[in-house]
Amino acid sequence: MPKEVQVAGVTVTVDGTGNEIVQDIGFELGRGEVMGVVGESGSGKSTLALALLGYARKGATITDGRVVIDGVDLLALPEGELRRARGSKVAYVPQDPATALNPSLRLATQLTEGLRLPKREALSRVRELLETVGLPSDDAFLKRHPRQLSGGQQQRVAIAMAIAAGPRLIVLDEPTTGLDVSTQARVLELVRKLCRDNDMAAIYVSHDLAVVADVADHVTVMYGGEVVESGTAEDVLTRAAHPYTRALLAAVPSATDRHHLVPIPGRAPGVDERREGCVFAPRCSYAVADCETTHPALVPGPSGTLARCLRTDEVVRTPRVLPRSNDTRVVDGQDLFSVSGLNASHGGRQILFDVSFGVGRGECLAVVGESGSGKTTMSRCLVGLHEDHDGVLTFEGQRIPAGERGKEIRRAVQYVFQNPYGSLSPHRSVESSLIVPLRHYFGVDAREARKRAGEALDRVEIPARLASRYPAELSGGQRQRVAIARALVCEPKLLICDEVTSALDVSVQAAVVELLRSLLDDGLSMIFVTHNLAVVRSIADNVVVLSQGRVVESGATHPVLTRWSEVQERGERVP
Repeated sequence: MPKEVQVAGVTVTVDGTGNEIVQDIGFELGRGEVMGVVGESGSGKSTLALALLGYARKGATITDGRVVIDGVDLLALPEGELRRARGSKVAYVPQDPATALNPSLRLATQLTEGLRLPKREALSRVRELLETVGLPSDDAFLKRHPRQLSGGQQQRVAIAMAIAAGPRLIVLDEPTTGLDVSTQARVLELVRKLCRDNDMAAIYVSHDLAVVADVADHVTVMYGGEVVESGTAEDVLTRAAHPYTRALLAAVPSATDRHHLVPIPGRAPGVDERREGCVFAPRCSYAVADCETTHPALVPGPSGTLARCLRTDEVVRTPRVLPRSNDTRVVDGQDLFSVSGLNASHGGRQILFDVSFGVGRGECLAVVGESGSGKTTMSRCLVGLHEDHDGVLTFEGQRIPAGERGKEIRRAVQYVFQNPYGSLSPHRSVESSLIVPLRHYFGVDAREARKRAGEALDRVEIPARLASRYPAELSGGQRQRVAIARALVCEPKLLICDEVTSALDVSVQAAVVELLRSLLDDGLSMIFVTHNLAVVRSIADNVVVLSQGRVVESGATHPVLTRWSEVQERGERVP
Protein backbone atom coordinates (compact mmCIF):
# COMPACT_ATOMS: atom_id res chain seq x y z
CA MET A 1 0.00 0.00 0.00
CA PRO A 2 1.51 3.37 -1.01
CA LYS A 3 2.44 5.78 1.76
CA GLU A 4 0.37 8.93 2.21
CA VAL A 5 3.39 11.19 1.62
CA GLN A 6 5.68 10.35 -1.31
CA VAL A 7 8.58 12.62 -2.20
CA ALA A 8 10.79 11.81 -5.19
CA GLY A 9 13.62 13.58 -7.02
CA VAL A 10 13.04 17.02 -5.47
CA THR A 11 15.70 19.41 -6.77
CA VAL A 12 16.00 23.14 -6.12
CA THR A 13 18.50 25.23 -8.10
CA VAL A 14 19.88 28.76 -7.99
CA ASP A 15 18.47 30.98 -10.73
CA GLY A 16 21.04 31.97 -13.33
CA THR A 17 23.81 29.55 -12.32
CA GLY A 18 21.80 26.33 -12.14
CA ASN A 19 23.73 25.25 -9.05
CA GLU A 20 21.71 22.82 -6.97
CA ILE A 21 20.76 23.79 -3.41
CA VAL A 22 19.10 20.42 -2.81
CA GLN A 23 19.46 17.52 -5.19
CA ASP A 24 17.28 14.47 -5.89
CA ILE A 25 15.62 14.22 -2.46
CA GLY A 26 13.18 11.36 -1.96
CA PHE A 27 11.40 9.52 0.87
CA GLU A 28 8.01 8.14 1.91
CA LEU A 29 6.02 8.71 5.08
CA GLY A 30 2.88 7.03 6.39
CA ARG A 31 -0.03 8.28 8.50
CA GLY A 32 0.97 9.30 12.00
CA GLU A 33 4.71 8.99 11.27
CA VAL A 34 7.32 11.66 12.04
CA MET A 35 10.50 12.08 10.04
CA GLY A 36 13.38 14.07 11.48
CA VAL A 37 15.57 15.96 8.98
CA VAL A 38 18.97 16.88 10.45
CA GLY A 39 22.18 18.48 9.26
CA GLU A 40 24.37 21.54 9.68
CA SER A 41 23.41 25.04 8.63
CA GLY A 42 23.65 25.20 4.85
CA SER A 43 22.86 21.52 4.34
CA GLY A 44 19.56 22.33 2.59
CA LYS A 45 17.12 21.40 5.37
CA SER A 46 15.00 24.56 5.25
CA THR A 47 15.11 24.68 1.43
CA LEU A 48 13.70 21.15 1.37
CA ALA A 49 11.08 22.04 3.99
CA LEU A 50 9.78 24.92 1.84
CA ALA A 51 9.93 22.81 -1.34
CA LEU A 52 7.50 20.38 0.27
CA LEU A 53 4.99 23.25 0.17
CA GLY A 54 5.83 23.94 -3.48
CA TYR A 55 7.73 27.08 -2.51
CA ALA A 56 11.28 28.30 -3.17
CA ARG A 57 12.87 31.46 -1.81
CA LYS A 58 13.61 34.38 -4.11
CA GLY A 59 16.51 33.53 -6.40
CA ALA A 60 15.80 29.79 -6.41
CA THR A 61 13.47 27.49 -8.36
CA ILE A 62 12.15 23.97 -7.85
CA THR A 63 13.36 22.39 -11.10
CA ASP A 64 12.42 18.74 -10.64
CA GLY A 65 10.62 16.23 -8.46
CA ARG A 66 7.26 15.16 -7.11
CA VAL A 67 5.64 15.87 -3.72
CA VAL A 68 2.57 13.63 -3.57
CA ILE A 69 0.33 14.11 -0.51
CA ASP A 70 -2.88 12.15 -0.22
CA GLY A 71 -2.69 11.33 -3.94
CA VAL A 72 -2.09 14.93 -5.11
CA ASP A 73 1.24 16.07 -6.60
CA LEU A 74 1.68 19.59 -5.22
CA LEU A 75 4.46 20.47 -7.65
CA ALA A 76 2.18 19.78 -10.62
CA LEU A 77 -0.64 22.07 -9.43
CA PRO A 78 -1.37 25.50 -10.95
CA GLU A 79 -0.56 28.39 -8.62
CA GLY A 80 -4.16 28.92 -7.48
CA GLU A 81 -4.73 25.28 -6.62
CA LEU A 82 -1.33 25.10 -4.90
CA ARG A 83 -2.28 28.00 -2.61
CA ARG A 84 -5.48 26.18 -1.64
CA ALA A 85 -3.53 22.97 -1.01
CA ARG A 86 -1.32 24.80 1.50
CA GLY A 87 -3.35 24.32 4.61
CA SER A 88 -5.64 21.52 3.47
CA LYS A 89 -2.87 19.15 2.31
CA VAL A 90 0.32 20.53 3.84
CA ALA A 91 1.02 23.16 6.50
CA TYR A 92 4.15 24.86 7.80
CA VAL A 93 5.32 25.89 11.28
CA PRO A 94 8.28 28.35 11.12
CA GLN A 95 11.27 28.50 13.43
CA ASP A 96 10.38 31.88 14.93
CA PRO A 97 6.66 32.30 15.70
CA ALA A 98 7.31 35.86 16.84
CA THR A 99 7.94 36.85 13.23
CA ALA A 100 5.27 34.55 11.77
CA LEU A 101 2.45 35.97 13.91
CA ASN A 102 1.17 39.44 13.07
CA PRO A 103 1.99 41.65 16.10
CA SER A 104 -0.88 44.06 15.38
CA LEU A 105 -3.68 41.46 15.26
CA ARG A 106 -5.39 39.72 18.15
CA LEU A 107 -5.13 35.94 18.34
CA ALA A 108 -8.83 35.48 17.49
CA THR A 109 -8.37 37.35 14.21
CA GLN A 110 -5.23 35.46 13.21
CA LEU A 111 -6.66 32.06 14.06
CA THR A 112 -9.98 32.57 12.24
CA GLU A 113 -8.89 34.46 9.11
CA GLY A 114 -7.77 31.30 7.31
CA LEU A 115 -10.92 29.32 8.09
CA ARG A 116 -13.65 29.41 5.46
CA LEU A 117 -16.42 29.15 8.05
CA PRO A 118 -19.15 31.41 9.47
CA LYS A 119 -17.89 33.50 12.39
CA ARG A 120 -19.55 31.46 15.14
CA GLU A 121 -18.35 28.15 13.71
CA ALA A 122 -14.86 29.56 13.17
CA LEU A 123 -14.61 30.70 16.80
CA SER A 124 -15.82 27.31 18.00
CA ARG A 125 -13.17 25.64 15.84
CA VAL A 126 -10.49 28.01 17.18
CA ARG A 127 -11.40 27.22 20.80
CA GLU A 128 -11.15 23.53 20.01
CA LEU A 129 -7.72 24.06 18.41
CA LEU A 130 -6.39 26.00 21.39
CA GLU A 131 -7.52 23.27 23.77
CA THR A 132 -5.85 20.70 21.50
CA VAL A 133 -2.49 22.47 21.80
CA GLY A 134 -2.89 23.00 25.54
CA LEU A 135 -3.72 26.71 25.60
CA PRO A 136 -6.61 28.62 27.20
CA SER A 137 -9.64 29.04 24.92
CA ASP A 138 -11.50 31.79 26.80
CA ASP A 139 -12.31 35.24 25.38
CA ALA A 140 -9.58 36.93 27.45
CA PHE A 141 -6.89 34.77 25.83
CA LEU A 142 -8.31 35.25 22.32
CA LYS A 143 -8.13 39.02 22.80
CA ARG A 144 -4.39 38.93 23.45
CA HIS A 145 -1.71 40.02 20.97
CA PRO A 146 1.31 37.77 20.25
CA ARG A 147 3.63 39.99 22.30
CA GLN A 148 1.59 39.09 25.40
CA LEU A 149 2.49 35.41 25.08
CA SER A 150 5.61 33.47 26.07
CA GLY A 151 7.78 31.86 23.39
CA GLY A 152 6.22 28.46 24.07
CA GLN A 153 2.69 29.86 23.84
CA GLN A 154 3.51 31.61 20.56
CA GLN A 155 4.84 28.35 19.13
CA ARG A 156 1.70 26.45 20.13
CA VAL A 157 -0.47 29.16 18.55
CA ALA A 158 1.55 28.75 15.34
CA ILE A 159 0.95 24.98 15.49
CA ALA A 160 -2.77 25.56 16.05
CA MET A 161 -2.89 27.79 12.97
CA ALA A 162 -1.06 25.14 10.94
CA ILE A 163 -3.44 22.29 11.83
CA ALA A 164 -6.63 24.37 11.55
CA ALA A 165 -7.54 23.10 8.08
CA GLY A 166 -6.70 19.47 8.84
CA PRO A 167 -3.56 18.98 6.68
CA ARG A 168 -2.21 15.50 5.96
CA LEU A 169 1.40 16.68 6.36
CA ILE A 170 2.79 19.28 8.73
CA VAL A 171 6.32 20.63 8.18
CA LEU A 172 7.98 21.99 11.33
CA ASP A 173 11.15 24.02 10.74
CA GLU A 174 13.22 24.16 13.97
CA PRO A 175 10.10 24.76 16.11
CA THR A 176 11.81 24.32 19.50
CA THR A 177 14.95 26.39 18.87
CA GLY A 178 15.32 28.89 21.71
CA LEU A 179 12.75 27.20 23.98
CA ASP A 180 13.68 26.07 27.47
CA VAL A 181 13.82 22.36 28.21
CA SER A 182 10.39 22.12 29.84
CA THR A 183 8.60 24.09 27.11
CA GLN A 184 10.48 22.11 24.47
CA ALA A 185 9.30 18.85 26.01
CA ARG A 186 5.68 20.06 25.95
CA VAL A 187 5.92 21.08 22.27
CA LEU A 188 7.49 17.73 21.31
CA GLU A 189 4.79 15.79 23.14
CA LEU A 190 2.19 17.95 21.39
CA VAL A 191 3.65 17.12 17.96
CA ARG A 192 3.63 13.39 18.73
CA LYS A 193 0.06 13.53 20.02
CA LEU A 194 -1.26 15.52 17.05
CA CYS A 195 0.27 13.07 14.58
CA ARG A 196 -1.05 10.08 16.48
CA ASP A 197 -4.57 11.41 17.08
CA ASN A 198 -5.08 12.91 13.61
CA ASP A 199 -3.28 10.32 11.44
CA MET A 200 -1.14 13.23 10.28
CA ALA A 201 2.43 12.84 9.02
CA ALA A 202 5.12 15.31 10.08
CA ILE A 203 8.53 16.47 8.86
CA TYR A 204 10.54 17.76 11.80
CA VAL A 205 13.54 19.84 10.68
CA SER A 206 16.14 20.36 13.40
CA HIS A 207 19.84 20.72 14.13
CA ASP A 208 19.29 19.14 17.56
CA LEU A 209 19.82 15.37 17.35
CA ALA A 210 18.59 14.88 20.93
CA VAL A 211 15.25 16.42 19.97
CA VAL A 212 15.02 14.33 16.81
CA ALA A 213 15.74 11.17 18.80
CA ASP A 214 12.85 12.05 21.09
CA VAL A 215 10.19 12.76 18.44
CA ALA A 216 11.04 11.00 15.16
CA ASP A 217 10.24 7.53 13.82
CA HIS A 218 12.60 7.98 10.87
CA VAL A 219 15.66 10.21 10.37
CA THR A 220 17.07 11.74 7.19
CA VAL A 221 20.57 13.23 7.42
CA MET A 222 21.41 15.96 4.87
CA TYR A 223 24.77 17.41 3.88
CA GLY A 224 25.66 19.62 0.94
CA GLY A 225 22.09 19.46 -0.38
CA GLU A 226 22.04 15.65 -0.50
CA VAL A 227 20.65 12.88 1.67
CA VAL A 228 23.74 11.11 3.04
CA GLU A 229 21.94 8.69 5.37
CA SER A 230 18.38 7.69 6.21
CA GLY A 231 16.56 5.00 8.13
CA THR A 232 14.69 4.38 11.35
CA ALA A 233 15.60 6.73 14.19
CA GLU A 234 17.11 3.85 16.17
CA ASP A 235 19.31 2.66 13.30
CA VAL A 236 20.55 6.12 12.27
CA LEU A 237 21.22 7.40 15.79
CA THR A 238 22.74 4.24 17.27
CA ARG A 239 24.26 2.40 14.28
CA ALA A 240 25.18 5.19 11.87
CA ALA A 241 27.03 4.04 8.75
CA HIS A 242 27.99 7.43 7.31
CA PRO A 243 31.00 9.38 8.66
CA TYR A 244 28.99 12.62 8.69
CA THR A 245 26.26 11.17 10.88
CA ARG A 246 28.94 9.81 13.20
CA ALA A 247 30.57 13.25 13.33
CA LEU A 248 27.27 14.95 14.19
CA LEU A 249 26.69 12.49 17.03
CA ALA A 250 30.20 13.13 18.40
CA ALA A 251 29.42 16.86 18.53
CA VAL A 252 26.28 16.40 20.68
CA PRO A 253 26.72 17.19 24.40
CA SER A 254 25.38 14.71 26.95
CA ALA A 255 23.04 15.59 29.81
CA THR A 256 24.42 12.69 31.87
CA ASP A 257 28.18 12.54 31.15
CA ARG A 258 30.79 15.28 30.92
CA HIS A 259 32.96 14.92 27.85
CA HIS A 260 34.78 17.08 25.35
CA LEU A 261 32.71 17.90 22.28
CA VAL A 262 34.23 17.11 18.89
CA PRO A 263 33.55 19.77 16.22
CA ILE A 264 33.63 18.67 12.60
CA PRO A 265 36.78 20.13 11.01
CA GLY A 266 36.38 22.44 8.04
CA ARG A 267 33.09 23.88 6.89
CA ALA A 268 30.03 22.83 4.94
CA PRO A 269 30.17 23.54 1.18
CA GLY A 270 28.33 26.44 -0.41
CA VAL A 271 26.02 26.02 -3.39
CA ASP A 272 28.84 27.17 -5.69
CA GLU A 273 31.21 24.43 -4.51
CA ARG A 274 29.85 21.27 -6.11
CA ARG A 275 32.34 18.42 -6.26
CA GLU A 276 32.87 15.51 -8.61
CA GLY A 277 33.29 12.99 -5.80
CA CYS A 278 31.80 12.66 -2.32
CA VAL A 279 30.62 16.03 -1.06
CA PHE A 280 31.81 15.22 2.49
CA ALA A 281 35.29 13.98 1.47
CA PRO A 282 37.22 17.21 2.35
CA ARG A 283 36.11 16.89 6.01
CA CYS A 284 36.04 13.10 6.31
CA SER A 285 38.59 11.09 8.29
CA TYR A 286 37.66 7.95 6.31
CA ALA A 287 38.24 9.49 2.87
CA VAL A 288 40.47 7.67 0.36
CA ALA A 289 41.48 8.53 -3.20
CA ASP A 290 38.29 7.06 -4.70
CA CYS A 291 36.19 9.42 -2.58
CA GLU A 292 37.67 12.38 -4.47
CA THR A 293 36.46 11.14 -7.86
CA THR A 294 33.46 8.85 -7.24
CA HIS A 295 30.07 10.22 -6.24
CA PRO A 296 28.59 7.49 -4.03
CA ALA A 297 25.00 6.31 -4.44
CA LEU A 298 22.53 6.09 -1.54
CA VAL A 299 22.52 2.33 -0.96
CA PRO A 300 21.72 -0.09 1.90
CA GLY A 301 24.49 -0.20 4.49
CA PRO A 302 25.56 -2.92 6.92
CA SER A 303 23.65 -1.38 9.85
CA GLY A 304 20.21 -1.25 8.22
CA THR A 305 20.32 2.36 7.00
CA LEU A 306 20.68 3.80 3.52
CA ALA A 307 24.06 5.53 3.33
CA ARG A 308 25.86 7.53 0.63
CA CYS A 309 29.40 6.31 1.37
CA LEU A 310 31.98 4.03 -0.23
CA ARG A 311 33.33 2.82 3.13
CA THR A 312 30.29 1.96 5.22
CA ASP A 313 31.77 -1.36 6.35
CA GLU A 314 34.82 0.40 7.83
CA VAL A 315 32.68 3.10 9.44
CA VAL A 316 30.37 0.61 11.16
CA ARG A 317 33.31 -1.47 12.44
CA THR A 318 34.89 1.57 14.12
CA PRO A 319 33.64 1.91 17.73
CA ARG A 320 32.33 5.30 18.82
CA VAL A 321 34.56 6.71 21.55
CA LEU A 322 33.82 10.08 23.12
CA PRO A 323 36.75 11.88 24.80
CA ARG A 324 35.76 12.12 28.46
CA SER A 325 36.37 15.35 30.30
CA ASN A 326 37.34 15.16 33.94
CA ASP A 327 38.78 18.65 33.90
CA THR A 328 38.21 20.54 37.11
CA ARG A 329 39.52 24.05 36.83
CA VAL A 330 41.43 25.44 39.77
CA VAL A 331 39.50 28.33 41.31
CA ASP A 332 41.30 30.40 43.94
CA GLY A 333 38.25 30.61 46.21
CA GLN A 334 37.88 34.38 45.88
CA ASP A 335 35.03 35.86 43.89
CA LEU A 336 35.97 37.93 40.88
CA PHE A 337 32.37 39.08 40.58
CA SER A 338 29.61 38.80 43.19
CA VAL A 339 25.92 39.61 43.41
CA SER A 340 24.09 40.19 46.69
CA GLY A 341 20.39 40.89 47.20
CA LEU A 342 19.66 41.73 43.56
CA ASN A 343 16.08 42.83 42.91
CA ALA A 344 14.88 43.99 39.51
CA SER A 345 11.62 45.24 38.03
CA HIS A 346 10.28 45.80 34.54
CA GLY A 347 7.29 48.01 33.78
CA GLY A 348 6.41 48.24 37.45
CA ARG A 349 6.44 44.44 37.97
CA GLN A 350 9.19 42.83 40.03
CA ILE A 351 11.14 40.22 38.05
CA LEU A 352 14.04 39.27 40.35
CA PHE A 353 13.88 38.67 44.10
CA ASP A 354 16.98 38.72 46.34
CA VAL A 355 19.32 36.99 43.88
CA SER A 356 22.81 36.30 45.28
CA PHE A 357 25.84 34.35 44.00
CA GLY A 358 29.54 34.68 43.22
CA VAL A 359 31.86 33.80 40.33
CA GLY A 360 35.46 32.84 41.01
CA ARG A 361 38.48 33.60 38.81
CA GLY A 362 38.62 31.09 35.96
CA GLU A 363 35.21 29.65 36.89
CA CYS A 364 32.24 28.99 34.62
CA LEU A 365 28.94 29.55 36.42
CA ALA A 366 25.84 28.43 34.52
CA VAL A 367 22.51 30.15 35.15
CA VAL A 368 19.58 27.95 34.11
CA GLY A 369 15.81 28.16 34.31
CA GLU A 370 12.64 28.12 32.25
CA SER A 371 11.54 30.94 29.95
CA GLY A 372 10.34 33.80 32.13
CA SER A 373 12.50 32.80 35.10
CA GLY A 374 14.45 36.08 34.90
CA LYS A 375 17.74 34.82 33.41
CA THR A 376 18.12 37.51 30.76
CA THR A 377 16.94 40.33 33.07
CA MET A 378 19.55 39.22 35.60
CA SER A 379 22.28 39.12 32.93
CA ARG A 380 21.44 42.62 31.76
CA CYS A 381 21.55 43.89 35.34
CA LEU A 382 25.04 42.45 35.75
CA VAL A 383 26.39 44.22 32.67
CA GLY A 384 24.56 47.50 33.35
CA LEU A 385 21.92 47.32 30.60
CA HIS A 386 18.93 47.18 32.96
CA GLU A 387 18.55 50.21 35.21
CA ASP A 388 15.52 49.36 37.36
CA HIS A 389 17.29 47.25 39.96
CA ASP A 390 18.90 47.43 43.40
CA GLY A 391 21.35 45.28 45.32
CA VAL A 392 25.12 45.07 45.62
CA LEU A 393 27.38 44.12 42.70
CA THR A 394 31.12 43.85 43.28
CA PHE A 395 34.00 43.33 40.87
CA GLU A 396 37.48 42.45 42.16
CA GLY A 397 36.35 43.39 45.65
CA GLN A 398 35.13 46.87 44.66
CA ARG A 399 31.46 47.80 44.64
CA ILE A 400 30.15 48.68 41.18
CA PRO A 401 28.38 52.08 41.30
CA ALA A 402 24.66 52.10 40.58
CA GLY A 403 24.93 54.80 37.92
CA GLU A 404 27.36 55.20 35.04
CA ARG A 405 30.07 52.54 35.09
CA GLY A 406 33.69 53.45 34.56
CA LYS A 407 35.50 52.63 31.35
CA GLU A 408 37.63 49.92 33.00
CA ILE A 409 34.60 48.03 34.37
CA ARG A 410 32.87 48.20 30.98
CA ARG A 411 35.97 46.78 29.31
CA ALA A 412 36.56 44.04 31.87
CA VAL A 413 32.94 42.75 31.93
CA GLN A 414 31.83 41.89 28.40
CA TYR A 415 28.47 40.60 27.20
CA VAL A 416 27.73 38.25 24.28
CA PHE A 417 24.10 38.50 23.21
CA GLN A 418 21.86 35.59 22.25
CA ASN A 419 21.09 37.05 18.85
CA PRO A 420 24.15 38.10 16.82
CA TYR A 421 21.79 39.38 14.09
CA GLY A 422 20.83 42.22 16.42
CA SER A 423 24.11 42.78 18.25
CA LEU A 424 26.33 43.23 15.18
CA SER A 425 25.84 46.35 13.11
CA PRO A 426 24.69 45.39 9.60
CA HIS A 427 26.57 48.45 8.27
CA ARG A 428 30.00 47.45 9.59
CA SER A 429 32.29 44.77 8.23
CA VAL A 430 33.54 42.02 10.54
CA GLU A 431 36.92 43.73 10.90
CA SER A 432 35.37 47.13 11.54
CA SER A 433 33.12 45.69 14.29
CA LEU A 434 36.27 44.57 16.13
CA ILE A 435 38.32 47.70 15.45
CA VAL A 436 35.76 50.05 17.07
CA PRO A 437 36.19 48.69 20.65
CA LEU A 438 39.94 48.38 20.16
CA ARG A 439 40.26 52.06 19.27
CA HIS A 440 37.87 53.03 22.08
CA TYR A 441 39.43 51.07 24.95
CA PHE A 442 43.12 50.97 23.98
CA GLY A 443 43.61 53.95 21.64
CA VAL A 444 45.71 51.87 19.25
CA ASP A 445 46.45 53.02 15.72
CA ALA A 446 44.73 51.50 12.68
CA ARG A 447 47.56 49.08 11.90
CA GLU A 448 47.70 47.69 15.44
CA ALA A 449 43.90 47.49 15.59
CA ARG A 450 43.77 45.41 12.40
CA LYS A 451 46.52 43.14 13.76
CA ARG A 452 44.65 42.53 17.04
CA ALA A 453 41.33 42.05 15.21
CA GLY A 454 42.95 39.43 12.99
CA GLU A 455 44.34 37.60 16.02
CA ALA A 456 40.91 37.57 17.69
CA LEU A 457 39.23 36.25 14.53
CA ASP A 458 41.88 33.56 14.26
CA ARG A 459 41.18 32.61 17.89
CA VAL A 460 37.51 31.97 17.11
CA GLU A 461 38.40 30.23 13.83
CA ILE A 462 37.01 32.86 11.47
CA PRO A 463 39.11 32.85 8.25
CA ALA A 464 40.92 36.09 7.44
CA ARG A 465 39.10 36.25 4.08
CA LEU A 466 35.83 36.89 5.95
CA ALA A 467 37.13 40.01 7.71
CA SER A 468 35.83 42.28 4.95
CA ARG A 469 32.36 40.71 4.90
CA TYR A 470 29.22 42.06 6.55
CA PRO A 471 27.02 40.14 9.04
CA ALA A 472 24.40 39.38 6.37
CA GLU A 473 27.07 37.48 4.41
CA LEU A 474 27.88 35.12 7.31
CA SER A 475 26.16 32.04 8.70
CA GLY A 476 24.57 32.12 12.15
CA GLY A 477 27.50 30.27 13.69
CA GLN A 478 30.02 32.62 12.07
CA ARG A 479 28.11 35.65 13.34
CA GLN A 480 28.12 34.27 16.87
CA ARG A 481 31.87 33.65 16.78
CA VAL A 482 32.42 37.20 15.50
CA ALA A 483 30.38 38.46 18.47
CA ILE A 484 32.61 36.46 20.81
CA ALA A 485 35.72 37.82 19.06
CA ARG A 486 34.43 41.37 19.52
CA ALA A 487 34.18 40.72 23.27
CA LEU A 488 37.63 39.10 23.39
CA VAL A 489 39.45 42.06 21.80
CA CYS A 490 38.49 44.04 24.90
CA GLU A 491 40.63 41.64 26.99
CA PRO A 492 37.81 41.00 29.48
CA LYS A 493 38.11 39.27 32.85
CA LEU A 494 34.45 38.20 32.90
CA LEU A 495 32.37 37.12 29.91
CA ILE A 496 28.57 36.99 30.24
CA CYS A 497 27.11 34.68 27.57
CA ASP A 498 23.34 34.90 27.13
CA GLU A 499 22.04 31.77 25.31
CA VAL A 500 24.93 32.02 22.83
CA THR A 501 24.50 28.44 21.52
CA SER A 502 20.69 28.20 21.44
CA ALA A 503 20.32 28.70 17.67
CA LEU A 504 23.49 26.90 16.52
CA ASP A 505 23.69 23.50 14.89
CA VAL A 506 25.47 20.81 16.90
CA SER A 507 28.82 21.04 15.13
CA VAL A 508 29.05 24.83 15.44
CA GLN A 509 27.78 24.56 19.02
CA ALA A 510 30.58 22.10 19.76
CA ALA A 511 33.14 24.49 18.26
CA VAL A 512 31.80 27.44 20.30
CA VAL A 513 31.66 25.40 23.54
CA GLU A 514 35.23 24.14 23.07
CA LEU A 515 36.34 27.70 22.25
CA LEU A 516 34.78 28.93 25.50
CA ARG A 517 36.35 26.03 27.37
CA SER A 518 39.80 27.11 26.08
CA LEU A 519 39.12 30.67 27.26
CA LEU A 520 38.31 29.32 30.73
CA ASP A 521 41.56 27.36 30.70
CA ASP A 522 43.33 30.67 30.03
CA GLY A 523 41.83 32.12 33.23
CA LEU A 524 38.78 33.98 31.90
CA SER A 525 35.71 33.85 34.16
CA MET A 526 32.29 33.23 32.64
CA ILE A 527 28.58 33.44 33.44
CA PHE A 528 26.85 31.12 30.98
CA VAL A 529 23.09 31.69 30.71
CA THR A 530 21.28 28.85 28.99
CA HIS A 531 18.34 26.44 28.97
CA ASN A 532 20.45 23.59 27.52
CA LEU A 533 21.34 21.29 30.41
CA ALA A 534 23.60 19.13 28.24
CA VAL A 535 25.78 22.14 27.42
CA VAL A 536 25.81 23.04 31.13
CA ARG A 537 27.09 19.55 31.94
CA SER A 538 29.82 19.96 29.33
CA ILE A 539 31.25 23.32 30.37
CA ALA A 540 30.05 24.62 33.75
CA ASP A 541 31.77 24.24 37.13
CA ASN A 542 28.81 25.45 39.17
CA VAL A 543 25.11 26.09 38.53
CA VAL A 544 22.53 28.59 39.76
CA VAL A 545 18.90 27.63 39.13
CA LEU A 546 16.38 30.46 38.72
CA SER A 547 12.62 29.96 39.00
CA GLN A 548 10.14 32.84 38.91
CA GLY A 549 12.93 35.30 39.65
CA ARG A 550 14.36 33.50 42.69
CA VAL A 551 17.42 31.31 43.19
CA VAL A 552 15.92 27.91 44.11
CA GLU A 553 19.14 25.88 43.99
CA SER A 554 22.87 26.34 43.48
CA GLY A 555 25.96 24.22 43.72
CA ALA A 556 28.43 22.10 41.79
CA THR A 557 27.23 21.06 38.32
CA HIS A 558 27.19 17.28 38.72
CA PRO A 559 25.01 16.95 41.85
CA VAL A 560 22.58 19.68 40.79
CA LEU A 561 21.98 18.25 37.30
CA THR A 562 21.86 14.68 38.60
CA ARG A 563 19.08 15.66 40.99
CA TRP A 564 17.19 17.37 38.17
CA SER A 565 17.46 14.21 36.05
CA GLU A 566 16.17 12.06 38.92
CA VAL A 567 13.22 14.39 39.46
CA GLN A 568 12.32 14.27 35.75
CA GLU A 569 12.59 10.45 35.67
CA ARG A 570 10.06 10.27 38.53
CA GLY A 571 7.71 12.42 36.45
CA GLU A 572 7.79 15.29 38.96
CA ARG A 573 7.94 18.96 38.06
CA VAL A 574 11.41 20.48 38.12
CA PRO A 575 11.32 23.46 40.52
